[in-house]
Amino acid sequence: MSTPSTRAPRRDAAANREAILVAAAAALNEDIDASLETIAARAGLSRRALYGHFANRDDLLVDVFTRGAGRLAALLDPVAHPDARVEIALFGATLWAEVEHIRVSAALAVRGPHRELVGTALDPARDRLRGTVQRGMDDGTIRTDLDRETATRLIENAAVSVLDEATRAGLSDRAGHRLVILAALSAAGMGWREAGELLDSTPELAFEAVQAQQRQETGE
Repeated sequence: MSTPSTRAPRRDAAANREAILVAAAAALNEDIDASLETIAARAGLSRRALYGHFANRDDLLVDVFTRGAGRLAALLDPVAHPDARVEIALFGATLWAEVEHIRVSAALAVRGPHRELVGTALDPARDRLRGTVQRGMDDGTIRTDLDRETATRLIENAAVSVLDEATRAGLSDRAGHRLVILAALSAAGMGWREAGELLDSTPELAFEAVQAQQRQETGE
């Protein structure tokens, strides 16, 4: 009698875990207080099966948030432009394009009790932004009245604040795209008219261009 292979169950376990994470992200965006029963049902699994992967709801949230942050950091890595201001705008637009469809859970991730874990996953992207800010300071296109670390935090916080505003006001995808760019550029030291002119005159910053680039990067 042949020995049963263990490879298929492992594949099933991996598929179940993936289904749980996908279901959790979707359910949390609709209701940030979504229960484990709701998430398990959405994944087509029993609550008991869910507990086979996650000890409790908090463990599941940590995985959902850090996984999303890691994906975002990977998407931001290739973002580059000779003009530091445009690169900062592209960082904001890429962030929005990735999280606009999960804005509720994304806002909780960066504002809630798990923000330190999420922040760690975003460290590579933060380092990139820090370098971009320094480049802009060096060539005089980014504000120099603040030190680099403060300016970087302000730009990051400005982009994140759009998630809160978008959730509260129900902004459209296109409106959120424009707002996140203007907010980031404002934090970088540009006036609102100047920032709007840069956005409108730079093809790479157009809503359709960023969406197309996002689809190309993710293969979706």
